[in-house]
Amino acid sequence: MSWIQDAQAMFRHKCAECHQGDMFPTGSFSFKRPFEMHERCPKCNANLMPEPGFYYGAMFMSYIFSAFISLGIVMLTHWVLDYSLLASFFILIAVVGVFFVWWFRFSRAFWLNLIVGFRPEKAKIAAEK
Repeated sequence: MSWIQDAQAMFRHKCAECHQGDMFPTGSFSFKRPFEMHERCPKCNANLMPEPGFYYGAMFMSYIFSAFISLGIVMLTHWVLDYSLLASFFILIAVVGVFFVWWFRFSRAFWLNLIVGFRPEKAKIAAEK
């Protein structure tokens, strides 16, 4: 059951430790301050910036995930739906343009959950606020 809660926290961009506080001050698809991130969780006060360069790993994970998704989109549109290669790439650019901010934030949430993990005592603190 724990991995389900971790996945929900990642997809909703919530704190890895309490799964309740937002990691980012704006919405998931907001292009207003897309890269701004809270330094501490607003609910449990967990450190969301553990050390300088912490999120370099998230950058590599983002690259790997987005490469497979991009290949999947182009293969689906070109081979299955029989669109031209140019049309497939335009569809890919549109999808990437819409989901870029969400994907960036998901990568950071994924990395933080992978390294830090859930702490029940922090969830209790967050529930009290």
